[in-house]
Amino acid sequence: MNSKMFGWSAAMLRCVSTLRAAQKRMTYELFLEKGLELFGTKGYAATTVDDIASAAGSTRTTFYLHFASKAELMSALLEKVDTILTSSDDPPLPVVVESGSRALIRAWLDRKFSQWDEIKPYLTASYQAMHEPDVIERTEQWFESAVGDMIAGLDKAGRFDASVRKIRCTLAFGQLEYLSRRYFAVGWATPREICLEELTDSWCHLLTDAG
Repeated sequence: MNSKMFGWSAAMLRCVSTLRAAQKRMTYELFLEKGLELFGTKGYAATTVDDIASAAGSTRTTFYLHFASKAELMSALLEKVDTILTSSDDPPLPVVVESGSRALIRAWLDRKFSQWDEIKPYLTASYQAMHEPDVIERTEQWFESAVGDMIAGLDKAGRFDASVRKIRCTLAFGQLEYLSRRYFAVGWATPREICLEELTDSWCHLLTDAG
């Protein structure tokens, strides 16, 4: 009897623990959702922790159980951007660069263009938060990680002298990032297809033997 009761109690405790973890995750995601919404409507600077907590139907105390600051929430939103951008990469960026294939480079860039509408709210908010050290650091890590992936592709292909691989990759990815910022601000001022072809040509010049 006691052993059965003990087993039942242990199972109940596991169940309660699982439910608490799920609730904690739901609250975390709700803070992210409402934070992003408020950054879009009020702007990052004007949005307070109390605003986010209230929109989530929670409290300031609960917010700080999940995030140390508003900037940390913004950094978590940037992690979501990274997941969005990399989840559909098949093949991944290092393989694309290693291949030296114009067709693969064009297809990879085309996928990024198609993801811009989804990530626009996240990155628009992050640009407003670029005075925050945490956000600056997270953005720099993201840029360097992408450049590092490209360098890995050139390293594996043995393409170009090792001393120029980083600057070639930095220039290529920098073009993509700048074009995304212009798109977020004004849309396709130049038709999408023209942008795609010209950027593909530039990447081929910087990253492949065709250049």
